[in-house]
Amino acid sequence: MLSTPDFDLLDYFQNQIKPRHIILIDPDSQSSFEAANRCVASIRAGSKMIFVGGSTGTDDNNVDETVIAIKSALKKESHNSSKSDMWNIPVVLFPACANAFSSSADGITFMMLMNSSSTKFLIEEQLIGAPAVKSADVIPISMGYVVCEPGGKVGEIGKANLIKPHQVELMTSYAICAEYFGFSLLYLEAGSGAQHPVSPTLIKAAKAACNLTIIVGGGIRDGNSAKKAIEAGADWIVTGNLTEQYEDHQLLQEILNDLIKKMN
Repeated sequence: MLSTPDFDLLDYFQNQIKPRHIILIDPDSQSSFEAANRCVASIRAGSKMIFVGGSTGTDDNNVDETVIAIKSALKKESHNSSKSDMWNIPVVLFPACANAFSSSADGITFMMLMNSSSTKFLIEEQLIGAPAVKSADVIPISMGYVVCEPGGKVGEIGKANLIKPHQVELMTSYAICAEYFGFSLLYLEAGSGAQHPVSPTLIKAAKAACNLTIIVGGGIRDGNSAKKAIEAGADWIVTGNLTEQYEDHQLLQEILNDLIKKMN
């Protein structure tokens, strides 16, 4: 197993001084080599965490291969850098199902898709995956996961009852439930490649209703949309599809650097 960053992962999630950016890597959409290069470019741009996962096509093999490639690249950059601390970035699993696991990861978002109509995503996949997480000593971070309109592929596959922008009271109830369930994080998802991100109104409602760390992803393509989510209450911003658009790693670094500067 590759070395784990020397810090408390939950504390890292919860106690950032200012909002931070997460790059989401889908192992089914790129080679492990390309994933590692994109992560290096993202960290140079200011990303502070790496999620590895996807709605479809992920399995233990491509997830593990990708995690190992990313961690090896970060270790190499750290050894060659005068600022080695900047490469001490957690690689966290963001699994769609139990068979998207890697014992080399630093942690895993152990989540419940709270507004799914299927017990598969409420508890069944978690029951299958929990023993492997415990056996591998990968740090689980409990997370409520709520899919909002438009929902994208994850909403379709997860059989989510999508939350509409005007359903403020419903979002409030989900946020309160997430806190009462004992989750540490609450993720508001618009769907990979969504036409528009989660409504700021829903983010504000969730932030006001609970004391959880709020993560927002889906449909965020530029600094302005990221900034709106931050102003509404997001603590972390996730982008995935955006990074896959650029094969030129220098250009990717510039795009993400601009997004991260604008969101803060």
